Amino acid sequence: MNKFITTIKNIFAIEDLRMRIFNTLFFIAIYRLGSFVVLPGVDATRLKTGGASGVFGILDTLLGGAFSNASIFALGIMPYISASIVLQLLTIAVPYFQKLQKEGESGRKKINQYTRILTIPIVMAQSVGFIATINADAIISPGTFFTITTMLIISAGTLFCMWLGEKITDKGIGNGISMIIMIGIVSRLPGAIIGEAAAKGMRGSLIFLIELVVLFLVVMAVIVLTQAVRRIPVQYAKQVGSTAQLNAQRQFIPMKVNAAGVMPIIFAQSLMFVPAILASVWQNDSETASYIGVKFSDYTSWQYNLVFATLIIVFTYFYTAISVNPNQIADDLKRSGGFVPGVKPGRDTSEYIDEVLTHITLPGAVALALIAIFPSLALLAGVTRPFSAFYGGTSLIIMVGVVLDTLNQVESYLLMRHYDGMMKTGKLRGRSQNIAMAS
Repeated sequence: MNKFITTIKNIFAIEDLRMRIFNTLFFIAIYRLGSFVVLPGVDATRLKTGGASGVFGILDTLLGGAFSNASIFALGIMPYISASIVLQLLTIAVPYFQKLQKEGESGRKKINQYTRILTIPIVMAQSVGFIATINADAIISPGTFFTITTMLIISAGTLFCMWLGEKITDKGIGNGISMIIMIGIVSRLPGAIIGEAAAKGMRGSLIFLIELVVLFLVVMAVIVLTQAVRRIPVQYAKQVGSTAQLNAQRQFIPMKVNAAGVMPIIFAQSLMFVPAILASVWQNDSETASYIGVKFSDYTSWQYNLVFATLIIVFTYFYTAISVNPNQIADDLKRSGGFVPGVKPGRDTSEYIDEVLTHITLPGAVALALIAIFPSLALLAGVTRPFSAFYGGTSLIIMVGVVLDTLNQVESYLLMRHYDGMMKTGKLRGRSQNIAMAS
């Protein structure tokens, strides 16, 4: 406890860090307030109660209820995320974007600019779909004017959320875009816990405690999956006079077990609605189509979860393959005079890294699939729907990743000012950890 109090004092003793924390809280407060400002022309008392369901329920969870509230931030930062995914895929398929990616900081700035521009048509298109989800009775004066003004307001809200995210990145702590998504998710957690406790009552207090313990264990498992790395040792030739000597300090390349992050789940979820939609077209004419429609509309069915888990494993391999390039790593190592002990530089190093990556991706993909389907298992076990969403899936992985990144940022400030880190033993290993890598 004394260590914790000392760490808090050290954090607020650093003026720059203190201001960044206050700035982050201020920008987050603005975002949360905007999530409750209802769109003009919408009667909030007539909106559907109980929140959104299906794909809209997942979106509403990520947006902290802004979607079901029909707020000016109804789509939040999600159109920007969609644009980012599109640009990531373009960097694989289009040579021009591949060249930009290799140009360093200048190329990254251009890609970010293209992402912002692409966000505008995406949010305009998605806002039309959002208007269709609003309860017709809640729209005071439906018509073309309402549609156009709502599209403009929602688009402005998304652009403002983008600006808030950039401000959090510049003036606050950590990645602002990820922080905004995490805050939306965390805002639903207190209500979910209270609802679960009320549903269990006094007689079910023991079951509720067991559920909390299981949730804690699941969070620990996600942290392990997020932090797990396979270290490939690297050595560098050091020039001393006219003789090349081996540097005694061995460095390493960290290969993450879950290099794909949360993207496989997002890709898989986007496809899981396709069977139900296609089946609905022929469900009146075919018993098979009706069966598929029923099973794939219920995310607790074993058929749904089997296909969902399989897609996650496939997309994990796919996204890892496009995000980690063994050839580039091997070339960078060779140029900087580094090599993997016992492996020849160049092609052999590339094949060795690819083999290691293939071996560690399988357990990472399986673990990611299990975490993704765990909310449905929790729902089958009797956990209420809002609370079960925090037992895994996109929400939990995003929360864990952002919290680890934020803690890593804070620890960097503490160590830079010669304070102790946030832990007595060990180190935090977020995505931005300063690990010695080939450059």
